[in-house]
Amino acid sequence: MPRTALRICPLCEATCGLTLTIDGTAVTGARGDRDDVFSRGFICPKGAAFGALDSDPDRLRTPLVRRGGQLREADWDEAFEAVATALPALVQEYGTQSVGVVLGNPNVHTMAGALYPPLLLKALGTRNLFTASTLDQMPKHVSSGLLFGDPFAIPVPDLDRTDFLLLIGANPVESNGSLCTAPDFPGRLKALRARGGTLVVVDPRRTRTARLADRHLAPRPGSDALLLAALAHTLLAERLAAPGVLGEHLLGFGELADALASFPPEAVAPACDLTAAEIRILARDLAAAPTAAVYGRIGSCTVTYGTLTSWLVDVLNILTGNLDRPGGALFPLPAAGPRPRSGSRKGFATGRWRSRVSGHPEAKSELPIAALAEEIETPGEGRIRAVVAIAANPVLSAPDGQRLDAALAGLDFMVSVDPYLNETSRHAHVVLPPPPPSQSAHHDFAFNGFAIRNQARYTRAAVPLEAGLLDECEIHARLVLAVAGLHGAAVPDAAAAVDAPVVLATLAKETADPQSPLYGQDPVRLAGLLTGESGPERRLDLMLRLGPYGDLFDTVGAALPPAAAGGEPAVERPDGEGGAGEGAAPAGLSLERLLAHPHGIDLGPLRPRLPAVLKTRSGRIELLPDPIAAELPRLRAALAERPAALVLVGRRHLRSNNSWLHNVPALSGGSNRCTLQVNPRDAERLCLTDGGRALITADGGSLEVPVEVTDTVRTGVVSLPHGWGHDRDGARLTVAAAAPGANVNQLLDGTLLDAPSGTAVLNGFPVNVAPLP
Repeated sequence: MPRTALRICPLCEATCGLTLTIDGTAVTGARGDRDDVFSRGFICPKGAAFGALDSDPDRLRTPLVRRGGQLREADWDEAFEAVATALPALVQEYGTQSVGVVLGNPNVHTMAGALYPPLLLKALGTRNLFTASTLDQMPKHVSSGLLFGDPFAIPVPDLDRTDFLLLIGANPVESNGSLCTAPDFPGRLKALRARGGTLVVVDPRRTRTARLADRHLAPRPGSDALLLAALAHTLLAERLAAPGVLGEHLLGFGELADALASFPPEAVAPACDLTAAEIRILARDLAAAPTAAVYGRIGSCTVTYGTLTSWLVDVLNILTGNLDRPGGALFPLPAAGPRPRSGSRKGFATGRWRSRVSGHPEAKSELPIAALAEEIETPGEGRIRAVVAIAANPVLSAPDGQRLDAALAGLDFMVSVDPYLNETSRHAHVVLPPPPPSQSAHHDFAFNGFAIRNQARYTRAAVPLEAGLLDECEIHARLVLAVAGLHGAAVPDAAAAVDAPVVLATLAKETADPQSPLYGQDPVRLAGLLTGESGPERRLDLMLRLGPYGDLFDTVGAALPPAAAGGEPAVERPDGEGGAGEGAAPAGLSLERLLAHPHGIDLGPLRPRLPAVLKTRSGRIELLPDPIAAELPRLRAALAERPAALVLVGRRHLRSNNSWLHNVPALSGGSNRCTLQVNPRDAERLCLTDGGRALITADGGSLEVPVEVTDTVRTGVVSLPHGWGHDRDGARLTVAAAAPGANVNQLLDGTLLDAPSGTAVLNGFPVNVAPLP
């Protein structure tokens, strides 16, 4: 008889609660969980297709090991034995830097991906870490690190309470949001307008988000930093800046006006292809709003001045007094995150080491993924000879995929943790496939740190682990043991063996800290109090108990507060964060209490957190840090540059998420197509026809693409989506291969980067387009 089970959706950053219908071990349906404390029943087409993804016949069900040049099915012991034999030997011969680790976007959508890669990096001892962040959000991490001292201190718009929302380079109606975890983003935007608020969208395309807006500005792509600088200049020059209570936390406010003196609207307008009046009106409306929030995403990060743009987003929130204010932009306080402590002010810096070949500075301990190919190809000491790729497909997602494709083929050894044999994992010597998502437990470690409301949710596996498969956390743990030179097969529960030392080390540090309420206690005794059916659950229990709402191992346990609206108990955050009340545990959150509330526990709206959130050396918001000041002359020089006649931008689609979901029939077809969108005026000028084909060329190469003539894209701009190009031999993606599309990143040679963050410029780069017969 069919049954139902709950599962948090892992397919985008909205983290909606799902109710799965299960017949035997098959997921036959998925709908929104109406009782979920966060998503309240919202579901998008990706979540509705959960069952089809879960049962995809192309998913690998057994490990693959390369023998005689061919990938062949193997058992788990053989696969880990191959890793334990090859990787330690390579490190022994060539050194720790001979191994690179690549983490893909899906990595942060799993518990295993949050818990084990740091342990893997420690076991390997390598600094060669490459992640999807340098194709996406690294500029925001760098700007937040410079402003607040913590690259993860990213304020999010208070969508449900703001009066004025300015979106720049973001299309959350189709992406479901990014670095802003908000189920039903479209509904929240509609609610904003229904309560009399204002939505302004800045985007070169008339996206579905832009269609909801009160005002849509379509500037020239790549001019975001100039536009935001002009808005900030106007606020300062017209004495509209009013930081209010933020003033006591600011360092460098007096220097900001001089730093931005070169960017009045009249100087910036031609480069943006907007009028000076439009810019001034927007600045004045932003300042006049009772509350306001500025939010920028992919389109504002993956451009030449991505870090400056990300910095200016928060500068505007600061100048209008809307940072750390209800209705503005606030800092979430996740349940499994660290408990705020005073005195932790190490600050943030980039460039603590550099890449071997081109000398790219690290940012947040990561190197630009655009540099991976040259690090593999270039001979010499420290050359990357082996790669461990986890949920990563950089052949499609990184610039110049053909070069990287060839480089990966020349590795001495490669391990891929991936459910598919895709364009990247086909090069691996060992492929370790995780089970379908219904067979994995889930807690959002990453995305709760960007959530628009504090909450805690955890779902255990909805379906028992299929015979012959290995739990994803167990795969990661055995990989850690294998790269350390230990044979994972000799350990019956590798996750428990790997997790136990982590738990004890964490508790030892906690009990040795005089600021901790657990100071002086026995870490072994506390470890014995943890609950959970597995090592990962014990680690989650530990993080919840030590977190800002945790019970701090109070074995008596405080009662949860009365039920909140919606029927689920609400847990109040500790009062006096950063003050006398810090460390109190009125709510007593733990894994046991979370399991007692399967639809989650509401922890309340976001609240002001300054100054506790600041980790700068000064203890204040460092408004004009040196790396930012050093970038401003480059931005100033851009005012004199002649704009390219035609530039390219990417685009999102509700039924897609990078290269992940193109193998799911329910998410293919329709408007989810890999076409080159062209404005009718440009199409006429370039002799392009709707449904015809075109040759598009840039510094990295050329592509043949189908043309879609549409007025949703402004003149001087063409748009091609990201994540396509499923046409390489050796991949096993039947549905995706039937409509492979073109890999837009093949147009890039990897040299165009946002300098402070090392992020590839994927938007606003010049192209040439010509018709094909």
